[in-house]
Parts: sequence; C-alpha cells; structure tokens
Amino acid sequence: MCEAGAYPFNLVIIGAGVGGHGAALHAVEKGLKTAIIEGDVVGGTCVNRGCVPSKALLAVSGRMRELQNEHHMKSFGLQVAAAGYDRQRVADHAENFATKIRNNLTNSMKSLGVDILTGVGTVVGPQKVKYGKVGGSETVFTAKDIIIATGSVPFVPKGVEVDGKTVITSDHALKLETVPEWIVIVGSGYIGLEFSDVYTALGSEVTFVEALDQLMPGFDPEIGKLAQRVLINPRKIDYHTVVFASKITPAKDGKPVKIELIDAKTKEPKDTLEVDAALIATGRAPFTQGLGLENINVETQRGFIPVDERMRVIDSKGKLVPHLYCIGDANGKMMLAHAASAQGISVVEQVTGKDHVLNHLSIPAACFTHPEISMVGLTEPQAREKAEKEGFEIGIAKTSFKANTKALAENEGEGIAKLIYRPDNGEILGVHIFGMVLGTRIQDIKYAVHAHPTLSEVIDELFKSAKVKNEVSSPVAEPVAV
Repeated sequence: MCEAGAYPFNLVIIGAGVGGHGAALHAVEKGLKTAIIEGDVVGGTCVNRGCVPSKALLAVSGRMRELQNEHHMKSFGLQVAAAGYDRQRVADHAENFATKIRNNLTNSMKSLGVDILTGVGTVVGPQKVKYGKVGGSETVFTAKDIIIATGSVPFVPKGVEVDGKTVITSDHALKLETVPEWIVIVGSGYIGLEFSDVYTALGSEVTFVEALDQLMPGFDPEIGKLAQRVLINPRKIDYHTVVFASKITPAKDGKPVKIELIDAKTKEPKDTLEVDAALIATGRAPFTQGLGLENINVETQRGFIPVDERMRVIDSKGKLVPHLYCIGDANGKMMLAHAASAQGISVVEQVTGKDHVLNHLSIPAACFTHPEISMVGLTEPQAREKAEKEGFEIGIAKTSFKANTKALAENEGEGIAKLIYRPDNGEILGVHIFGMVLGTRIQDIKYAVHAHPTLSEVIDELFKSAKVKNEVSSPVAEPVAV
C-alpha cells in the first residue's frame, strides 16, 4: 500500500473517459489513493459519444443487412418477410446501452474507492490541481502525480457550419434523430465507414467526400481495395476523391444542405452537391483548452500536449514537467480508447516504481463494419519503407475465409487475412484481417491450437503459411516506443 504522505492523493486524473478509468482502476489495484475529476459525464467520448453507442447502431445495421439479403436467407432455407425498423427505438437502444456502460464504469470506480470529483479540472502549478463548477466555488489540492486524460472532440474544418440537425458530427449522428434519404459523409476513415454501414442499412444513400486519392486511406491498400469491393460498390454509395468540402451550409428555409467541392491539389472549384444532410467525419481534435498548461510552461502542438515515450509531459523548453503525465487523445500518439487505457496503465506502472514503455505498434485497431476490418502494426507500404531503410526483406502471407469451415457454414466466405513479416527472423510486422499479435515470432505462434470450427482458424492457416528461413532464429528486435 502506497501512502499519500503529505498529499491528499497519490494520483489525480483529469478526465474520466476510458483512459482515465483504466488508469484509476490500475492505480487502486496498486494501492494508490486516487481521485478522478470529470467535468461532463463518466465514460468520455467512447462510452457516451463514440465506441459504445456506435456499436449499438452497428448491431442494428448488421441484423437489418442480413434480414434484407433475401438470397442469403434462402441459402439457409429461411423465409423472412420484409424487414423494417422503428427509428426512435433504435436510437433508444443506443442511448440505453451507453447509459448502462456509463453506470458500470461509475460503479466500478466507486466500489474500489476512487474519489469521483465533479467539475472542471485545472493544473495550477507543480503537483497542484483545482476543480469546481464554472462560476462556482473551486477547491485546490495537491497530488503526488497528475494524469491529464481529457480526450478529444470532433474536428470540424473551416468553412463547415454545423447546426446539429442537417450538418452534423458523430456526436449528433449517434442520437439518430433522423435517417436522411441522401447524406454526404466527409471523410472515409473509421468513423465515416462505420456510419456508412449504419445509414445504408437503414435506407439512406451515401456519398463520400475524401481529400486523398483513395477511400479508406489509413488501411493497408490491399485490404482497402477488397473492402471497397464489398462495403462500398454493392451498396447505395458513391464517392468523390481528391476533393475538399470548402464550404458546407445547413438546410434552411426549404433549401437543402449545400456542399461546395474544390480540387484538393489545385483548389479549383469542382462541383456543388445539394443533399439532405452532411456528416463531418474528418477526425478528432484534442480537448486541451482550459487545463492551465500556461501555469506549468507547457505549449500545445496542434492542440496536442507534448509527451515523451513514457507519457511524461514536456514543457516549452523541452524539459520534463515533474509528476505530470498525459494519456489518450490529448497527446495524439494513438487516438483509440483502448490505447488511452493502455497508456494510463503504463503510467501507473511508472509512478509505482516499475519502468514501462508502451509499444504502440502492438495496439490493434478495428472498423466494425459488416464484414469487419481489423489490423495491428504496419501496412505493407510502411513495412516496405522500413525494410528498405533498415536493410532487410519482408514476406507476405495471405489466406482466405473462403476455405474456412465456420465462414462457409454461415455463407460468409468474403474476406482475407494478411501477414507481413521478416523471413530472416520471423518477426511479425503487421497483421490485417478483413472478414493479433506483434513483437513476437511466427515460430512461437504457428504451434498455437485453435478450436474447430472457428473463424480463428484463418489466423492459424495464415501463420503456418509464412516461410521463415531459420526455425531457430535471431532474437526479435525490442519493441520501438513511438
């Protein structure tokens, strides 16, 4: 048990999202007297306006998609009447699910003795924090260590006017107040792709507006190409690439939403779209205003709080701010909820005396479309660039769900699994699945036993198909901190 000593708390966390929650639970497990400050609601973006309610909507879209596929149902010998839905009840399902998870998170912290302090948290000096309601009384106290975990908000580009009704962000879309006949989604990353799955299943037509020259630019190109063939082309989706939405005006006085497109390279006007709604899915921006960073000489970089590989905050002179850490979207290293939680756990390990550096390349990501996409590590272009720079060869192994018993039993044979590795020592550089493990060796994984029949057998086949030159190989390089 760690004693707080002269400090009321061993650890104070500003922000009770998934990152702050994960850090708090691990801190209590380690014997730290812990407080968490939350100015909004427990659960942050993920639970209230992100991962959790979106998965509830995607669960609905998946079932709708299956019921609407008459050929698929008949292949099982099933006859299904025309599928329909109640928009309000679908919206209620998402909201109720978020409420349930939020209450679970709150209760888990309370039951373990975490002090939940309601109000806006601000750093007022070294190891010193204040919190309170805006315009109300404030409380100042000290803490041995402080973690900033304030997360992010939807990023809205210049020229876009959000009214929350016809021009919306993911925050609004998750409420599902309407299902527009025709909606433009600006951005074709994880957020845009998942919402296209929801909207098309519920009957909307979707148009993507993407600034880069291909849809799904963050995905491995081969996976992205297959995903486009399955998730985009057969559905009521069209797209414009290499364009910016330079101006978006909400619907008003009977006029539709107006979207002005310009060439992403030349900035010349390209087209004008008039649609029922527009969803801005251009990523997220760190929420770091009002934290009192000026009190400790810290300057944000593009809004992000600068940190080192151990999540320690760096001031404007390049020096570490003692006992101050920042995790999650606010530091910009990897804007995923589970990455924030992993960073929080890593920080707690450090403040309790164990040095720990998180390998971000080992953190997986997923897009919960139908079918889903998952990935970890490097894409093939990234791996080839690394191989050329460091002087080694890469190997590519692939396998298909078309030969998987479980997938065929469900008539879901579309999809592949792809492994990128080093043939010289078996190091896994990346795994991409459409239809995880990193910093280890193929030799160690290929002997793993997988239950049959399961979809995980695709991974078994994938690793067994990789050709490693030396069965007893040189050690895998230490994970690289990023």
